[in-house]
Amino acid sequence: MNRSAVLHIPMSQYAYGIDEKHVMIRLRAGRGDLKTCRLYYGDRACRLTPVLFTAKEMQVEARTEEFDYWQVELTDPYRRLCYYFLLDDGNEQSLYYGDRFTKETVDDRSEYYQLPFNHRADIVAPPQWVQDTVIYNIFPDSFATGHRFISGMETEKDYGQEKVHGKLGGTIKGITENIDYLTELGVNAIYINPIFAAGEYHKYDLVDYYHIDPCFGTDEEFGKLVQHCHEKGIRVIIDGVFNHCGWHFMAFDDVVEKGEASDYKDWFYRLEYPVVRPEDPETYPGYECFGYERMMPKLALDQEKAADYFCQVGQYWIEKYDIDGWRLDVASEINDGFWRKFRAAVKKCKRDAVLIGEVWESAGHWLDGTMFDSTMNYDFRKHCKRFFAEETADALEFDSRVTDMRMRYRKQTVFSQLNLLDSHDVSRFLSLCKDVRNFQLAVIFQMTFPGMPSVFYGDEAGVTGILEAEYRSPMPWDTLAETDELFYLYQRAIELRKRELILKRGEYRTVTAEKGSRLYGYERYLGSERIRIFLNMEERAAELLPEWLEGEILWQEGLTENRLQGRGFVIIKGRD
Repeated sequence: MNRSAVLHIPMSQYAYGIDEKHVMIRLRAGRGDLKTCRLYYGDRACRLTPVLFTAKEMQVEARTEEFDYWQVELTDPYRRLCYYFLLDDGNEQSLYYGDRFTKETVDDRSEYYQLPFNHRADIVAPPQWVQDTVIYNIFPDSFATGHRFISGMETEKDYGQEKVHGKLGGTIKGITENIDYLTELGVNAIYINPIFAAGEYHKYDLVDYYHIDPCFGTDEEFGKLVQHCHEKGIRVIIDGVFNHCGWHFMAFDDVVEKGEASDYKDWFYRLEYPVVRPEDPETYPGYECFGYERMMPKLALDQEKAADYFCQVGQYWIEKYDIDGWRLDVASEINDGFWRKFRAAVKKCKRDAVLIGEVWESAGHWLDGTMFDSTMNYDFRKHCKRFFAEETADALEFDSRVTDMRMRYRKQTVFSQLNLLDSHDVSRFLSLCKDVRNFQLAVIFQMTFPGMPSVFYGDEAGVTGILEAEYRSPMPWDTLAETDELFYLYQRAIELRKRELILKRGEYRTVTAEKGSRLYGYERYLGSERIRIFLNMEERAAELLPEWLEGEILWQEGLTENRLQGRGFVIIKGRD
């Protein structure tokens, strides 16, 4: 038995309440190592000694190249659990509890693994609507000035004593006038990059958190946008930049002017007095900032007054404009205490508002139900890049990566992750692909995978770009007709996802992922119904087993009898 591969972590994604009536228990073991894995669970408050245990067989839910993930979902178990595992590799059996292998049970129930109480307050519960959501991510400066039009013109406006700038002419009104385009595409939520008053076109160097940047429009125009979106069944998520502010945010202006006498001196990290704004961009400033960007001083949100201010910002835009959630910039660099406070403040105003953190790495730390409902799933993009764009991973490696990505989180969290191929911070995925058909297969995968698919503006219009100026280029309204095929792909994939409950709520299972092969097959299943998807990233045709194709073909490109052509795909709905 490969004991070094065995892992169980109580009170984590390996043992948690799905809801008050269901508990998930997982155990990791070496791939193919165990013949059986059995869970024994009992009431940790049992009046008898030894505790009476119930046996439940576990099944392999998923596997990577290295590991099997054994899993069982308990229905109406005791609210207080103690439990252990019986592992059998065909040659030996071992009990596993307390992170130890042993041959015997004990009377002392505290030695077993514990789920002390499946408390409703500790259950991770993202808003239900996120499972049914396809997001369209808008970079406002680059999207639209008016109906099917963007000026491409730089703008400069006065904001108090400061100048604020736009680069391409996008406005809030421009978004409003193109909501019909988004409804035609089929999305039902928009996430808008920063829109508050700020110096640069990207608006991540904020001056005022309570007003729309005049280059983009007015507060009233934003209110009309939210109202119009809601009338069309589209939710609105906006960008919260709370890790740092701009040079001319009122609090930073005050410390520059008053130094140690400023009431805001505790709002910033490591201030050196006098506080100087260095003109030379190569100079390291005498204060902490975002990265080493001197024009973006870092906020100290462990300070009560600073934290209260930004919690009030979070509440303001919900109470006044009825937004549906926040995407939270540089979320991993802000202290946990602030995020817990911010969550409580926002949820008090709107219980089903979604909180999406920008976390590029594994995000389990922030997804325990006390901070965020979701994070930007950059791992999704990374894995897709290797398989679909670079073609450096075979089907087995890709499936292993996808499996690891799923099993590191609770099930509820997997269904709420924001799965992206593109954002305002990365090269366009289409530009990384060797063939547009590779990109199309990646889109099919994105739209049939658990979680919230996110379409970055212009992806459906074939926007390309490796460098920042390119991947934030203006929406190509004048040439949309030239990319009709790509728009239709997105439209049909989104419509399929919206129509088929299985693709929104169903479980995920691998069908085929062989080493050395680039044919990848998986299925989503709900009860006895399932939808199978096969993606062939091979240059040549691949043989599909007849039983894989049993059912109704919902959509296919390149299927002839049992042969799926290179860069082809097929989606089949059937029953087990």
